[in-house]
Amino acid sequence: MTISLPFFQTYGSHIDTISQKVHLSFALKISATVAPSIPSFLLFRPSPTQQPQFQLALVLLGRKRKMQLFAALAFIFQFQPVFGVTSCRTVCGSIAIKYPFGIDDGCGAPQYRQMLNCTNDLFFVTPSGRYKVQSIDYEKKTMVVYDPAMSTCAILQPHHDFVMSDIQSVIIPPTSDTVFALLNCSIDSPVLNHYKNLCFDFAGHSCDELYGACNAFRIFHSLTNSSPPCCFTGYDTVKYMSMNILDCTHYTSVINVDSLSGIGPLDWVYGIKLSYSVPDTGCERCTRSGGTCGYDTETGVMMCLCSTSTNSTRECGSMGDIGGVQKLGLWTNFHAFGFVLRAFIYLII
Repeated sequence: MTISLPFFQTYGSHIDTISQKVHLSFALKISATVAPSIPSFLLFRPSPTQQPQFQLALVLLGRKRKMQLFAALAFIFQFQPVFGVTSCRTVCGSIAIKYPFGIDDGCGAPQYRQMLNCTNDLFFVTPSGRYKVQSIDYEKKTMVVYDPAMSTCAILQPHHDFVMSDIQSVIIPPTSDTVFALLNCSIDSPVLNHYKNLCFDFAGHSCDELYGACNAFRIFHSLTNSSPPCCFTGYDTVKYMSMNILDCTHYTSVINVDSLSGIGPLDWVYGIKLSYSVPDTGCERCTRSGGTCGYDTETGVMMCLCSTSTNSTRECGSMGDIGGVQKLGLWTNFHAFGFVLRAFIYLII
């Protein structure tokens, strides 16, 4: 509903009466108790450059209506936006969560939505399971994950496929210095025949060395009195061919292979290192303004999360980038603060 109310603005000794049309849908609910006793020296002064949808005007009570004043204050702030920190968590366990990643929906970049899961520890989620995140290097843009179902020098586990979604294979694939070792392969395995060019030696290491050094893998040697075929290969091999197709019973993966020359399998670092890309969405501008980079959960459009109730398309504090309703909420908060300050002075006088 639109009503006309007088506004009083004091400039020195001059008092002007201004008639403006303002929206006071919620003010009508308290007008019966508020309007009858308004002191003329306490008032809301509207901005000369802003015309919000509603202004509180002359909503102060006389000394005899202090209880009504408290009721009015409670009612007014029931409708004020609450400004505080965003709901995006910045740490999981001992690992910092920064852009482009997020563990809460709407946080980070939309391309990485629901890829990370935080219980007590941080996990990288793919179609084949959850892989514990051991570290994230935000400068090098790498993440190291560990497959709990993977065989290592210390333990032999049933074969397990490492499967990533199509988008994960593009934006956060395993690095070139991550090697997958296919173990106990059949002589009919495609990587030993038609696709044998997919296998390679790395840093001077061989299958015999792997089988001989690791207690978990010696069982293969003892069963045949010889070392069964194996294959050191890259991620693309296991991406396009499952363990069943590869006809190998187990696999393990090793990272940082470029620095493993002369280092035995017992001292290798087992895991999968992923290299991620950071979308260019102007996130630095958002963080410099005190916001957190996120996105609209319905549209996927990048947002600068400034508080639990206010978002911007670019940066916090930029009124031009804030939606009309949020901009109005900010302006109303400024007026509400002035109202409380004047009311407090009035009560203690």
